[in-house]
Amino acid sequence: MKPKVTMIAWNQNDNYVVTAVNNHLLKVWNSSTGQLLHDLVGHADEVFVLETHPFDSRIMLSAGHDGNIFIWDITKGTKTKHYFNMIEGQGHGAVFDCKFSPDGQHFACTDSHGHLLIFGFGCSRPYEKIPDQMFFHTDYRPLIRDSNNYVLDEQTQQAPHLMPPPFLVDVDGNPHPTQFQRLVPGRENCADEHLIPQLGYVATSDGEVVEQVIGQQTVDQDEQGMEPSILDGMIRQLQLQQDQRAAADQEAASSGPQNGEGTPRRG
Repeated sequence: MKPKVTMIAWNQNDNYVVTAVNNHLLKVWNSSTGQLLHDLVGHADEVFVLETHPFDSRIMLSAGHDGNIFIWDITKGTKTKHYFNMIEGQGHGAVFDCKFSPDGQHFACTDSHGHLLIFGFGCSRPYEKIPDQMFFHTDYRPLIRDSNNYVLDEQTQQAPHLMPPPFLVDVDGNPHPTQFQRLVPGRENCADEHLIPQLGYVATSDGEVVEQVIGQQTVDQDEQGMEPSILDGMIRQLQLQQDQRAAADQEAASSGPQNGEGTPRRG
């Protein structure tokens, strides 16, 4: 195998550089002299995550497609902690990203199966209040492009960043209770009746019909024909006026000079 570097990271005080190589080794180098100090052995597949501790210059975290997460003491070249991301009935889950908290007491990782793993000191009781499955109902909505090649949500014909805040749903698309909907930025102070999404029946690829969130308006808004947001309506109106002006300017430019008098001036 021809060795290739897959990831590189400096430690917190820049005295060391750690490189991940496709032969599954991590190498610790002196950043001033270039001397190889340690080979860190433990990974069984390629490593694409190297994360330095926010204030402890000895500590480096690594994670890879083998499902292993290691915390290393790079000054000694030794393992401090190890976790293997085994998923019951599905084998191991490759770890795609990791980040330390600013205080260095916790770190969070995401894996190939859509899990968020949180490690650290203290009690896990606060996390037990959150549902196991949390998705936005717009996560897998199809997108299209308009005449200007801008991205639009296919169902609402709106730019995704102009759409109202999404609803939180489980893996089957069923909305969570209203107390969880308030966790979404933009819905913190909504009344309960505005946190109940429209539901409809959608056919899956297997032919099964399931109940899912299909709209962003509340039932009351839908019956009254109201816009999801006054601001969204104003933005769409301004965009329409801008498009009309651009079309008029384009038509005037294409008509050219009248009766051969003079030549058009470039703006």
